[in-house]
Amino acid sequence: MNKRFPTRVKAMLAAVLIALAMQTFPAPARALDIDVILPKTGGAAFLGKEEQKALELAEVEINKTGGVHGQPVHFVILDDQSSPQTSVQLGNRMVARAPSILLGSSLVSSCNAMSPLMKNGPVMYCFSPGIHPQQGSYVFSASVSTVDVARAQIQYFRMRGWTRIALMTSADATGQDAEQSINSALADPSNKDIVIVDRAHFNVTDVSVAAQIDHIRASNPQALIAWSTGTPIATVFKGIIGAGLDVPVATGFGNMTYAQMEQYAAFLPKDLFIASPGWVRHAGVLTLDPKVEEAQKRFFDTFDGAHMKPDIGATLSWDPAMIVIDALRHLELNASPAQVREYLTQLKGFAGVNGIYDFPANPQRGLGGDSVVVTRWNATQQSFEMVSKPGGVPISR
Repeated sequence: MNKRFPTRVKAMLAAVLIALAMQTFPAPARALDIDVILPKTGGAAFLGKEEQKALELAEVEINKTGGVHGQPVHFVILDDQSSPQTSVQLGNRMVARAPSILLGSSLVSSCNAMSPLMKNGPVMYCFSPGIHPQQGSYVFSASVSTVDVARAQIQYFRMRGWTRIALMTSADATGQDAEQSINSALADPSNKDIVIVDRAHFNVTDVSVAAQIDHIRASNPQALIAWSTGTPIATVFKGIIGAGLDVPVATGFGNMTYAQMEQYAAFLPKDLFIASPGWVRHAGVLTLDPKVEEAQKRFFDTFDGAHMKPDIGATLSWDPAMIVIDALRHLELNASPAQVREYLTQLKGFAGVNGIYDFPANPQRGLGGDSVVVTRWNATQQSFEMVSKPGGVPISR
């Protein structure tokens, strides 16, 4: 054996190591941070936590397909504690940094409080459907409008023959918007036979609504619309059960979370209806636009792969995230807020989980009443089942 062979090997290895050391390797791409304000704690944490989960999964999917111009995306999530005051503080910090996009928050009050800060940008895509941004502004609203939700819910009740309806809304911005939306729906000539037998209000900090429910019960309604989001609606549900009020109950789709259904199981109304965008699984019941069906399949496959069960919170953040990423992929990496706003205002034909988005037809939102269906909570199956066609027309069974 040649005794010099090991020496030669050592010399060759040393040369290779020197050559490798002299090579330059590209640095990892810097993440493109997108700021998000969410209620991770407080009364609306049900929504905030679901929205956060969806954004974390969306981030993985976005980066699997190249991120934005080859740059990975990262959603930076800040907690506003379900407080409009905290939302404004965080919003001011974000505006000072001058990003092109800000996502969130989740409540009407928080988004309304932050909206004036966005006069010159950034584009703020609020996850609450209950705000109604001025056309052409930098503020956009997720999902379907509460006006369209109210119309679909009332049409469903009317076509089921339930025309004597009682209303109970919280005294905060969410409840006020709901009552205004319901009033708008009632003004439609098709709803002339609807009679509002009682209107009740409550504060979100109330620990009991027994007096209001007793008054409603005495008005002999055929159905009740009880509207608030998060913890306060539990107080209303407890009051309904405690008073023995056995009528169909509808509530806002901000409560369409499995966490709430599980936590409130002992005092949920027997027949609980929620009008919402048509994101729920509906195989064998109804077929939506093929592009929407495809978008929903990707959405559910992503959550199934993560062993998670998505609900309304997931859809409220998923579609806006995908829409702003679509904008950034079509624009320059350092696109200005004005450029992002202009792109969104012209966007149409975008297939999301909640429907086909057409911003020219539905400014600042993209979705109209043809994306709203009525669902019913099925306690046995632990799922939301679709019981109407788009617009609120009951499905014949």
